[in-house]
Formats: sequence, structure tokens, C-alpha cells
Amino acid sequence: MHPREIEEVLTRHSAVRQVAVVGLPDDRLGEEVCAAVVVRDGFAAGPELAAELVALARERRSAYECPRRVEFLASFPLGGSGKVLKRELAVLLA
Repeated sequence: MHPREIEEVLTRHSAVRQVAVVGLPDDRLGEEVCAAVVVRDGFAAGPELAAELVALARERRSAYECPRRVEFLASFPLGGSGKVLKRELAVLLA
């Protein structure tokens, strides 16, 4: 799985301001794909939007690449250059 490819698909949704895809530990599969999403103003985060995002990913990517979990956050941990700190994000979501 290439997180950037999934992120590019999910950013096509009009509700997504920012997205980061990380792998999280899973007892059954070893690792599960999780999409962390910051929603644009005027859109509601919740199960309906999560389902839309998963469906969008499934239209364009293989099933094993698609997020099994979608988490909504107000912001992401960022480094000094403004890059998302995915390791910190994964710890936050685990």
C-alpha cells in the first residue's frame, strides 16, 4: 500500500481539507489502513462522510489499499516545515 496514492484519491472529495493515511496495528491483519481527515468548514464529520470516503477509495483503488478506519481530527501534528508527522499521528490514533 502506498499512502500517498490513497491520500490523492481522498483529497478529491469536496469535504476534505487535509488527509493523511497511516498503518495502525491490527491483531487479525497485522496492520490496518487508517485515514485521518481534517474536514473543510461547512462540512460535518461523521459516519456518513467516513462511508463516502471509503466508497470513493474503493472506486479507484484495490480493496486491501482502502481505509478500514476513518478518523476526523481538528488538525495534524506538523513538523517545522509544515509536513505531517505521520509517526506521531499513528501513535495518536492507535
